[in-house]
Amino acid sequence: MKNLIVGQSGGPTSAINSSLAGVIKKALQSDKIHTVYGMVNGIDGFLREEISVLDRFSDDNRIRLLRQTPSSFLGSCRKKLPDAVDNSKIYEDIFALFEKYNIGYFVYIGGNDSMDTVCKLSQYAKTHNIDVKIAGVPKTIDNDLTLTDHAPGYGSAAKFVANSVRQIAMDTRVYNMKSIVVTEIMGRNAGWLTAAAALANTPSFSPVDIILLPETVFDKDKFLNRVNEVMSEKNSTIIAVSEGIKDKSGKYIGETGSQLMNDGFNHAALGGVGKIIEEIIKSNTKIKTRAIEFSTLQRCCAQNISKCDYEEAFNAGYKATAHILDGNTGFMAGFVRASQSPYKCEVNFFSVSDVANFEKKVPDNMIGSDKMSVTKDFIDYALPLISGEPDLIYDNGVLDFEIL
Repeated sequence: MKNLIVGQSGGPTSAINSSLAGVIKKALQSDKIHTVYGMVNGIDGFLREEISVLDRFSDDNRIRLLRQTPSSFLGSCRKKLPDAVDNSKIYEDIFALFEKYNIGYFVYIGGNDSMDTVCKLSQYAKTHNIDVKIAGVPKTIDNDLTLTDHAPGYGSAAKFVANSVRQIAMDTRVYNMKSIVVTEIMGRNAGWLTAAAALANTPSFSPVDIILLPETVFDKDKFLNRVNEVMSEKNSTIIAVSEGIKDKSGKYIGETGSQLMNDGFNHAALGGVGKIIEEIIKSNTKIKTRAIEFSTLQRCCAQNISKCDYEEAFNAGYKATAHILDGNTGFMAGFVRASQSPYKCEVNFFSVSDVANFEKKVPDNMIGSDKMSVTKDFIDYALPLISGEPDLIYDNGVLDFEIL
């Protein structure tokens, strides 16, 4: 019998622990696994031998609590492994620890850079003929992982964005005065989450009129013209802006003269573009404007988790573990949309080398011709992902969570 170790990496989500629960549940059911370990703070913590035994989750009540726990139960990291040819020692250290703890199966839950870790470790194992099976389970609110129809975590974050925007709009419309609220939403190079603001619009109430995505060029003059058009017809509106919008030169609008901070994966740490858009509107229109940054709430709001996301995240973890226990390696579990109406997605397995370091952006057919809206194709794609509400456990009015 071998042991299985599971870790989480990158930015947390409200559904990532449902995937973790799926991994643990299947592993504990298997007669191939002696012990299920969790690496604390991802591969970075594993290198420091920060490991937790996860046998407490043989209790189904604890599995249920884990599934509704937001953020990364095991902790996270932003460590990008170097190429093995450049630094073989770190790989030697990792695989020495695999041997020390009798690890036969490694499952990593994360986004693009986490799949890069899965890819590099599986390639190293193959090159050196080491029998450790390695798999990835997707997670990202950005929804930018390629091949999979969508990523666990996105649906719940999209649901938070849509509901938050809709409720903010109800607040702003009570006054008989011109006003604009700019909502700043996460998304570096892919605008999937910002586009979800459009899900707040219904035939009876459509508060969102302008959506600025990183897939399109931000043109100040065209933007102000659109603002004036909207405000000539309405008293109030909501503008959804991605943190990663850029000008025609490719420069982030939120970038000042100095070099941007680094997030640990060699990505610029973004934020503050909402205030810039606010100032552009104020200085050119004199309309009362304020910016709201959703910040970490959009990725850790457990009471806004969608049932679709909750169930699919668990299934991705569970089926990825079943697949790895069958002897498969070097793959990422993902989704294929089998039917749109009724909505149905099935778990499939993709070579992680075809996923790592690729980025899926909002396609042209989902972006409006004005470049400041989304089409029905996007609405049809995203709406099922925010559907349903799971039965969550509360304790005296507050959500109950599993804490490491």
